Amino acid sequence: MANVTRIGYGQVEPNHLSGIIEGRIYAQLPAATITTANGKKTITPIAQLEQGQFAKYDYANNVVNFDGDGEFYLVYNEEKLYDERYQSHKDFALKNTDFTIGDFHSGVGKTEITLDSSTTPVKVSSDVDGRFIYPRLIGTNVGDIFTTNTIYAANTSNTATVTIGADTELVVGTYLQPSSSTGFLEVVKNNGTVVTSLSGVTGMIWKIVRVYTMPDGQTGYKIQRVQ
Repeated sequence: MANVTRIGYGQVEPNHLSGIIEGRIYAQLPAATITTANGKKTITPIAQLEQGQFAKYDYANNVVNFDGDGEFYLVYNEEKLYDERYQSHKDFALKNTDFTIGDFHSGVGKTEITLDSSTTPVKVSSDVDGRFIYPRLIGTNVGDIFTTNTIYAANTSNTATVTIGADTELVVGTYLQPSSSTGFLEVVKNNGTVVTSLSGVTGMIWKIVRVYTMPDGQTGYKIQRVQ
């Protein structure tokens, strides 16, 4: 068994994404987590999102997160690459530090904000200086297909290498599911064993239908939503 790796950030080739045609595109909420302690809410921006991650559009709490209600949406943003001679899809990720410091909705500054659903100010985590990613999320349907290498884990830079799984597991027929903690696709397992049937499996499921190659020559996977 050998590990499959990815250099740089996750990539997406949109083979057939019905949500784009249907207009199921959501991009008005910041990516953040909200925690409550001693009656005080603290909001912390999600530091990085890669193409091909999944996230929830948690409109009730006015944030994009990984654990809100509803189904996952695909993170698929317009890439900002300014020198195509030296840059490719692997060089792009959304980072909150690349965004402008500013108010959040009807906020009162970069240290306290007021969520749309509340009049009570919420403390912004002090180490991030109030900068938030506003990602573009795409709704998907059963039957949708795209090619990606965004599996299992985030990367730390556009040149670093990260392990995305075992070559014996990332094969045609393997089922993948977004992680409720990171939004990255992970191999569906039951007690550590890769599942071969969706009996008893709930939630959004994607299936590897072809082991492929990304535009930069790295290993990729064409996947189809089957549930």
